[in-house]
Amino acid sequence: MYVSETQMRVRYAETDRMGYAYYGNYAQYYEVGRVEALRQLGFSYRELEDSGILLPVHTFSITYLKPAYYDDLLTVRTMIKEKPMARIRFEYEMQNEKGELLNRGETTLVFIDAKTGKPCAAPAAFIEKLGNFL
Repeated sequence: MYVSETQMRVRYAETDRMGYAYYGNYAQYYEVGRVEALRQLGFSYRELEDSGILLPVHTFSITYLKPAYYDDLLTVRTMIKEKPMARIRFEYEMQNEKGELLNRGETTLVFIDAKTGKPCAAPAAFIEKLGNFL
């Protein structure tokens, strides 16, 4: 299993009238975790796109357990538990600085050939790097 952790703070503009981090922001928080997980693995979205591979989100799900508040320091734990083929599944756990679990979620992305617009296999170099963890 590949695991990456990324931290970020809830900004004031990301809160709602109740003082909670607005639920719609969690997709962006997960994206930050996902992008940084790939970067820590030695890849970047930009490099994948420049090589002709796109990674659109196919599915997104989240289970909210507790709210995050303005100025909370969040830790997004991003996990890849299985070898990607034409799809890659990321699982997430988010905690506040007290170590309380705030939510769990997952996204599935599809490797798309930019020229054809059709699904393709994950790049061999990507599979090779992940192979050290899976």
